[in-house]
Amino acid sequence: MSMPFYVAPEQFMKDKADYARKGIARGRALAAAIFDEGILLCAENPSTNLHKISEIYDRIAFAGVGRYNEFDQLRQAGVQHADVKGFQYSREDVDARTLANLYAQQLGMVFTHEMKPFEIEILVAEVGTAGGEDQLFHILYDGTVSDETGFAVLGGDSEAITERLKASFKSDVGLGPTLSAAVAALAGPERTLTAAELEVAVLDRAAPTRAFRRLADGEVASLIS
Repeated sequence: MSMPFYVAPEQFMKDKADYARKGIARGRALAAAIFDEGILLCAENPSTNLHKISEIYDRIAFAGVGRYNEFDQLRQAGVQHADVKGFQYSREDVDARTLANLYAQQLGMVFTHEMKPFEIEILVAEVGTAGGEDQLFHILYDGTVSDETGFAVLGGDSEAITERLKASFKSDVGLGPTLSAAVAALAGPERTLTAAELEVAVLDRAAPTRAFRRLADGEVASLIS
């Protein structure tokens, strides 16, 4: 009788984590940053139809990097959860922290129990009605959640992009300087990103209900020029 192939649990988990990280690193990165009037979300994404950044609920946005079909499943589940909870209870009861925890549970279950982990990182952002109330939750492929302060970077080459954005980030400036800093950090010193290569949206703090607004290429080009 042949002996079954054995892999130590620690090695199995490490292999799955390495697999997920390599898949995520092959994709283009995304940055989110708080500015004086809300939250900016900026992704390197030349596609006009496959969005990395989307609205979840009134003041909540979703962003994902990695395999599109995998993070879009989670986006749709988040929209459904938010709609049902807002209808059954109150719109004010829908919050980013609860959504982030649900996403973390789902990703953790897949990473632990499935052979192939999700090759994604996601961000749940909620803009407050006043400065200091904004929230950025970064969820990794294994369900790890981190509450980011000021800005967050997801995807390939995130360490280098984080260092570049950290050097220029200011939370008390307008949309134009914040977008320029995010685009420069995503591009790096050897590239230039145009408006057509970017997907940009904001959560507007002053909006009475739905805070999410997607920026057209013309407005992006004007802001970063």
